Amino acid sequence: MVRRYPKWWLAATSFVLGAGCLVSFWVGGDPTSGVISFAVLAVLGLATLVAGRSELVRGLRGDGRDEYWAAVDRDATLIAGLVLILLVIAMAMWEWAHGRDGTPYSQLGAVTGLTYLVALAAIRLRR
Repeated sequence: MVRRYPKWWLAATSFVLGAGCLVSFWVGGDPTSGVISFAVLAVLGLATLVAGRSELVRGLRGDGRDEYWAAVDRDATLIAGLVLILLVIAMAMWEWAHGRDGTPYSQLGAVTGLTYLVALAAIRLRR
């Protein structure tokens, strides 16, 4: 089953993430970076509403979803996940090579590995 989202969902998510960045930077003592982060995410969110006739934007938003876009989304998520995993491993090795313990990269790698194993078992048991 393909999940459909309202066309405003991605814009709303962008605004919420932007607000989270704004608050985080503000609390950390850098309100300027927070405002910039919020502005970038808000503009991207609004752009997804304005460019709503584009098939790519509709696929990103989720309101134009079908099996094709579900497969494209799955493949893009797989590629992004693999790149992130490789970067986490590389950054942990970089830290180790410089005599540090690699935290938080080694922790992220451990959580990712465990999540993969649990997901693999859960998906296998469902089929």
